[in-house]
Amino acid sequence: MNKVVVISALWCPSCLILKKHIKKISEEYNIEFEILDYDFDEDKVKPYNVGDILPVIIYNDKRLIGEKSYDEIITFLKENSLL
Repeated sequence: MNKVVVISALWCPSCLILKKHIKKISEEYNIEFEILDYDFDEDKVKPYNVGDILPVIIYNDKRLIGEKSYDEIITFLKENSLL
């Protein structure tokens, strides 16, 4: 099974908001996310070619970039047949 990867950073306000949404979604829908820190997990983040905008949610070759609402994340997960 492919994993849902979340790339964020401690200094990123949008990432803090995203983490709250991710926690809620993982509890409600039993989806497991791999959360990587842009600065502390450099070796794991590098292959994803993230760019300058955080946070990023990655599933297969699909990406959700930037600050997103709970509903936008749910839509992304549904579009990728995860919900």
